[in-house]
Amino acid sequence: MEFYHNPIMLKEVLEGLNINPSGIYLDCTLGGAGHSEEILKRLNARGLLIGIDKDDDAIAYSSQRLKGYKNKLIVKADFKDVKRVLDEHNIGSIDGALIDLGISSHQIDDGERGFSFLREGRLDMRMDKTQELSAYEVVNYYPEDRLVKILYEYGEESFAKAIVRKIVEQRKVKPIETTLELKDIIESALPKKVIYKSGGASKKTFQAIRIEVNGELDRLDSTLEYLISKLKSGGRLAVLSFHSLEDRIVKRVFKTESTDCLCPSGVPICVCGHKKSIRLINKKPIIASAEEVKQNPRSAPAKLRVVEKI
Repeated sequence: MEFYHNPIMLKEVLEGLNINPSGIYLDCTLGGAGHSEEILKRLNARGLLIGIDKDDDAIAYSSQRLKGYKNKLIVKADFKDVKRVLDEHNIGSIDGALIDLGISSHQIDDGERGFSFLREGRLDMRMDKTQELSAYEVVNYYPEDRLVKILYEYGEESFAKAIVRKIVEQRKVKPIETTLELKDIIESALPKKVIYKSGGASKKTFQAIRIEVNGELDRLDSTLEYLISKLKSGGRLAVLSFHSLEDRIVKRVFKTESTDCLCPSGVPICVCGHKKSIRLINKKPIIASAEEVKQNPRSAPAKLRVVEKI
């Protein structure tokens, strides 16, 4: 299946990054290279684009798509390992970075990847197909209490206990092997009105399992802090998030790093010594235009936050 991905809020991301033609830029979640190619078009011969992704399909497709550009470096890695990537390539500071925390259209639409509750496929959900942990192991072998916690915390699923109870009942009979099997089990645990009202009653559970499988929230805060530390003065970091859990982390880190003093409100004199290192380009998140949402409904939940190094 051909790899494809519609870059979300392309115009807004490029404006947010405020590209320096001679700068060094990171696309920490390369995907189908939609954002990366537009960044490369704005770089001169002295500029450099480093694209990072842990999905082999993304690396293969993007390498082919960007083969005409010499000033690029494509690396297979998790974006949370960006420090290692920069160290290995002797990159001291950068002019900008983009993190797109969304799952790609290719990953959703390829049933064999096991991400979607709308397509038949083996329970997988691994962005890096070489890792051992998949959705199959999470669903069939995690203890009941751990599964409930994952659905509550990562899916914000209010019916977590009922859903997990059904999962545990079924896996005692036989392993749950496919996406549609899991979807049917989830819906069997929900009130009919919830299924009809939401239209995607399995969405929260699938999201929670995907986050667990890929460790999507692990070290996100420390990675953001590291990228901020590597920005040159005037350099920018842009982050696209797609659900409230991600956005809360991004918002918290950006708020902390754009604030001078972090002492409790009752302390008369600052004793923490914290100094702000960034300024917020947009105080409220940028959302996709009505036209973009119409053309690409998957852009609807996206929120873009951009900061600039002082």
